[in-house]
Amino acid sequence: MALLVALGLLMAGFCPAVLCQSDGTLGRNTEVQEDQNNGTQMDSLTLASINTDFAFTLYKKLALKNPDKNVVFSPLSISAALAILSLGASSNTLEEILEGLKFNLTETPEADIHHGFGHLLHMLSQPGDQVQISIGNMMFIEKHLQILAEFKEKARALYQAEASVTDFQQPHEAKKLINDYVSKQTQGKIKELISDLDESSLMVLVNYIYFKGKWERPFEPHLTRESDFYLDQKRTLRVPMMKIKDLTTPYFRDEDLNCSVVELKYRGNASALFILPDMGRMQQVEASLQPETLKKWKDSLRSRKIDQLYMPKFSISTDYSLENILPQLGIREVFSTQADLSRITGAKDLRVSQVVHKAVLDVAETGTEAAAATKVMAVGSALILNPLRVYFNRAFLMMISDTNTQIPLFMAKVTNPKGN
Repeated sequence: MALLVALGLLMAGFCPAVLCQSDGTLGRNTEVQEDQNNGTQMDSLTLASINTDFAFTLYKKLALKNPDKNVVFSPLSISAALAILSLGASSNTLEEILEGLKFNLTETPEADIHHGFGHLLHMLSQPGDQVQISIGNMMFIEKHLQILAEFKEKARALYQAEASVTDFQQPHEAKKLINDYVSKQTQGKIKELISDLDESSLMVLVNYIYFKGKWERPFEPHLTRESDFYLDQKRTLRVPMMKIKDLTTPYFRDEDLNCSVVELKYRGNASALFILPDMGRMQQVEASLQPETLKKWKDSLRSRKIDQLYMPKFSISTDYSLENILPQLGIREVFSTQADLSRITGAKDLRVSQVVHKAVLDVAETGTEAAAATKVMAVGSALILNPLRVYFNRAFLMMISDTNTQIPLFMAKVTNPKGN
């Protein structure tokens, strides 16, 4: 099961003629050394709650725009890229970005936000035996653009953001350079992050995240069958439906919101929360999405034996132009001639022209290591409950989180397992 995301922030200048000349070199060494293991005043659970708030707010905008479409995105990818951008912002532009990410600047100083992200990214980038999470940031910078040393050093120290000098006067070559980089970092899954690049581009900030996990208890491939998936109350679609029998896993039936919640764990430090609204109840559940709802679900989950669980095998992908969405979250000025990104170059001649976000999500039985799985037997009262069958045969939500930090890595709505 793999999920990956790439995001690109494209920045253009108002007046490229005023650019300072530079020697075009970016040193890899930095004097800014941050001890990521010292922790931070903002603990990971606080950051996770804030990122969840941002995730749900953005999700509602994306789902409202295309109510019947699949949705998949990485709130962490988007917020990390915007947080790097905020390192170079000042005044109202800075406040809009961080408040749009749901931070309260009267409660949390800007420096704590960056240290919180730095600590989180450091934890996520630790190599794991089971779950593979690759996350990174790259800045492609116009070769004549003079970038302030402090911005480069902080971006590298806190966000592991590297920099590459690029000739944007050759837009075709620059586009190929960026797309080849993203393709390589996402194992070839995202081949064209940037489809259009013009000569006014001065900087492209790319964030990518790649996730690959194997189910702790895999589905059994020989049980996968073609079955009906309900697109709505009248239309169905034949899809490969995976099946797992006698599964003991955290489960909660939310009678208030008319939905079932199932947690499926990966081997290692990750889990997926699946929310299955009753037929016709998706909008009710979507309207209720907020950090408190997620906390209620997680606190209410109890280990339960599910006699049969059916889940479509699916691969979905989306791409978004977020410069049309982020202003609805209050992030407006950075896209305008009022943008103040003077902590990047020292001058107020930069603005963001595009924010491109692409995501791919593959969910399958688990592949080659299925035979090595351990079967967990139900114990205690779970054995005497009525037989429980859960059919993910209609639109559902999925949220993948890192279990160490509780940070939401990805969020998705599957309305059509075959894509739409």
